Amino acid sequence: MAGRLNIIRTHITGVGGYLPERVMTNKDLESIVDTDDAWIFERTGIRERHIIADGQHTSDLAAAAARQALEDAGLSVDDLDALIVATTTPDMIFPSTATIVQSKLGASGFPAWDIQAVCSGFVYGLAQADAMIRAGMFHRVLLIGAESMSRIMDWTDRSTCVLFGDGAGAVILEARDASEDGHGGVIGSVLKADGSYRPLLMARHPHPGASPDMPDMAVDAAGVAAVEMQGNEVFRNAVNKLGEVVGDVLAHCSMQPAEVDWLIPHQANIRIILATAKKLKLDAGHIAITVEKHANTSAASVPLALNSYYREGRIRKGQVLLLEAFGAGFVWGANLVRWSKD
Repeated sequence: MAGRLNIIRTHITGVGGYLPERVMTNKDLESIVDTDDAWIFERTGIRERHIIADGQHTSDLAAAAARQALEDAGLSVDDLDALIVATTTPDMIFPSTATIVQSKLGASGFPAWDIQAVCSGFVYGLAQADAMIRAGMFHRVLLIGAESMSRIMDWTDRSTCVLFGDGAGAVILEARDASEDGHGGVIGSVLKADGSYRPLLMARHPHPGASPDMPDMAVDAAGVAAVEMQGNEVFRNAVNKLGEVVGDVLAHCSMQPAEVDWLIPHQANIRIILATAKKLKLDAGHIAITVEKHANTSAASVPLALNSYYREGRIRKGQVLLLEAFGAGFVWGANLVRWSKD
């Protein structure tokens, strides 16, 4: 007689986050660039952001968030099977930031690698880790989103430098037999990309093989490649594509908007967040909003928002979370998760 087929689901069993100590308010920015608090807040919903310290690296932020997630899960680094870091601001071109984080955590042996999907990095990483866990390749995976975006800002460009901040968020992902834990865990994901939009949002630095169709780069005072953005076009596309992908992931998982308890969105702009929530018919009481204090931390923003609301006790076992993000590329995506932590 054929044996029972085990169905594996990926559960979030630990959550962590880290923000650098230095806080830069909108008022602080008034002395750097031609702007003011009211102008920034009205257009973005941002009041302040955290800035990485001199001598700190993206890997330091990631390792701090990882330690908190491991502690939350009651695990040591030796219990892991893999480590993934989603970042667009790595410590260096190579080796990967993930291997550096692994070393800083005092571990070795298990695989560690980076994902580069800019602001959608954590959402992409969750989908990838979930697929690998379901396939039986790994049992426990540490997934981190970590960024030091302040280091690729043009601090003379008020249209971009006011938008970003630094930080890291992390989760422990663990395989569980569905028969032992009901219908909890990651339900499904949808990922999208369209590289034809790349000129609308990018950070470049020159190299001999650079694409000939790209104009000269923008650089900050230190000569480092800086973020360039055509804000109105990015905003319009973000609203449209996020609205589409949340519908796609719900359809993919045979669920209705009314079944979503929490929207955990990429924290780029309050107007984009509220536009996505409107499509789901969610009121403000069911949206994780941290953009006011964190600004846009790129790949770190979704796990940082998750960590914030989890630690405040707002997210409860059995609730359905919809995670979504949109970033340069363009790349965008969404995950559905049924929360299984007490």
